[in-house]
Amino acid sequence: MVNKGKIVIIGTSNVGSAVLNKLMDFQLASEIVLIDLNEEKAKGEALDASHSTSCIYSTNINIHAGSYAECKDAGIIIITAGPSIRQGEEPDRLRLAYVNTKIMSSVMTEIVKYTKDAMLLIITNPLDVATYHISTTFDYPREKIIGTGTLLETFRFRRILANKYHVDTKNIHGYVLGEHGNSAFPAWSTVDVAGLGLEHLDEYFHLTEKLDRTAVEKEIVQVAYDVINWKGFTNTGIAMAACRFVKAIIYDEHTILPMSAVLEGEYGIKNVALSIPRMVCSTGIVRSFEIHLANTELQLLHASAKSVRFALDSCTSLDS
Repeated sequence: MVNKGKIVIIGTSNVGSAVLNKLMDFQLASEIVLIDLNEEKAKGEALDASHSTSCIYSTNINIHAGSYAECKDAGIIIITAGPSIRQGEEPDRLRLAYVNTKIMSSVMTEIVKYTKDAMLLIITNPLDVATYHISTTFDYPREKIIGTGTLLETFRFRRILANKYHVDTKNIHGYVLGEHGNSAFPAWSTVDVAGLGLEHLDEYFHLTEKLDRTAVEKEIVQVAYDVINWKGFTNTGIAMAACRFVKAIIYDEHTILPMSAVLEGEYGIKNVALSIPRMVCSTGIVRSFEIHLANTELQLLHASAKSVRFALDSCTSLDS
């Protein structure tokens, strides 16, 4: 039997610990298990976090370190294991592909010993490579494998536009699609602000400095590396994105979010995982939407697919 309130986090470094803290903040679990190769790190994170559950504002979440056997009855397993881009390194997540696909193989080999029922939420970079590798290498239900994909870029996109027009981000709709990485692109044809559309926003908000779409596109990609170079790593934003997926799953929301999964011919693309709008609920991914995109956006989506496919092929060639 699956315990829907039980979440396992694999990897307790910067991202894993941030996910833990946000899950606690939003009280999205009754039990959280931490797994890490560094068992003392997992124990320390669990012990530190467990102290906060006695706070008057917290529920009594059972937080502890454990082994892969804890996956047996987990409702959700969040995978953050593996190295990330560091300060001063080449700003391209795809160069992590080879080492992190090996780590994903190691992690999944253990998970499938105990469950094929839990929802898998993939955060490890390169996200689309990791998602595709897990989905096609292991006999695990694909609808239960979700890559956080471009949801974080979409959050960033909406924040950039909100700052431009001094409007609530919840009024802004629109997606960043493709790769979680350098070839991600904002699908401008999907953007709407509180029903006002996009084309006349500068007029409606009486702005003399017009929206510079090219600058926005560059900022969406660059901002992640700015955070890494200034802070040392990114973790808060992606932890919030992870919690958005967790909430959609545990509350059976049937919400539509940009997320990474294997494409099965959408837009004429196969053999790669990318982010397009998909509906998610308690049973996983319900359906994918091949929404109408402008021709330039279609070209960018195909370019994104080629970028991720190149990284996947590079991993194969290194093994041969």
